[in-house]
Amino acid sequence: MRYWAAAKAAAQTAEEPYEAATLAEALEAARQRHGARPEFARVLLRCSFLVDGDPVGTRGHDTVTLAEGGTVEVLPPFAGG
Repeated sequence: MRYWAAAKAAAQTAEEPYEAATLAEALEAARQRHGARPEFARVLLRCSFLVDGDPVGTRGHDTVTLAEGGTVEVLPPFAGG
């Protein structure tokens, strides 16, 4: 998983591995791993996600399958331009 901007700050890391079959499982594991930092869970609520470069959009996170060795990008809202 790659964290950007506010997600990176809340996780206190830019990147970490995941072992999960779905995006929902990966995000739940990340919430548990960073449970001592409640801001992390709050940031995730506002994030968009890319899985192997494809936007997740409004699909249910439990329906988004993850490939072994794939990449999940965690993107909080960005401002500016």
